[in-house]
Amino acid sequence: MKTSNSYTAIAYLFLAPALILMGLLTFWPVGYNTYLAFQDYSIADGTATWNNFANFKYIANEPLFWNALKNSALYLLIVPVIQLAALVVAKMVNNKLPGMTLFRALFYIPVITSISIAGVVWANVYKYDGVLTWLLQSLGLIHDQVNWLGEPSIALYMLMIFTFWKGIGYYMVLYLAGLQAIPSEVEEAAILDGANAFQRFWKITVPMVKPTILLCTLLSTIAAIKVYLEVIVLTKGQADTYTALYYVYDQAFRNYNFGRAAAAGVVVTFFCMLLAVIQFRFFGDKK
Repeated sequence: MKTSNSYTAIAYLFLAPALILMGLLTFWPVGYNTYLAFQDYSIADGTATWNNFANFKYIANEPLFWNALKNSALYLLIVPVIQLAALVVAKMVNNKLPGMTLFRALFYIPVITSISIAGVVWANVYKYDGVLTWLLQSLGLIHDQVNWLGEPSIALYMLMIFTFWKGIGYYMVLYLAGLQAIPSEVEEAAILDGANAFQRFWKITVPMVKPTILLCTLLSTIAAIKVYLEVIVLTKGQADTYTALYYVYDQAFRNYNFGRAAAAGVVVTFFCMLLAVIQFRFFGDKK
């Protein structure tokens, strides 16, 4: 007869491959990055020398890094917008109507579209004489052509719209899974009690998908802080779209200063963890 210790050992045995891969591909890179943040690293001979926090002192006094952090913080504006929109869309497509599967697939297509291909398409949409300018001129909302990705006052928001289009389908699927776990009897009882659609949404749907809201908010917050690919494919950091992770890329692969890039990466990771803690306290279980 197997004891509880035997079951525990078997469980860890099954978990071991995943834990080993996670250690090699996640924890070891994070640990080595943290080590590099305190070193002067030479890519030529692979030597690393302790530099007495010089990398952190440098980025703390560099306006470019603070501006990048400011842009990454501003990018967080997309989080509540995309979460609310994804939840509403998930609620709408969570109906057993003809053609609903097609609508779900259409919303998910941007998620599986390569960001490089999507970037080429959206770069043409945002051109002076692109689709966006044509549409707004046709509606009489603007008269002159606009450099949507070249104007510093709006370029970052254009990237947010691209992120919104690319990501809403992903979060919709997660919310859809959460919605389908809600017993139909709960909503039927609310209907019998006279609750309207708005009341059912805020009093039943939102509280019962709270764990999913926490997960999606956490994922989208981290994605917003780490925004980088959108910048690469659309603006290359120009027009005040230089973000914190783009700074890390710039320092590592253009300036070959891996220590400074690692220090900036540690700061970005710290902010991600801080925001995660805040969100767990706000959306997490209070018990």
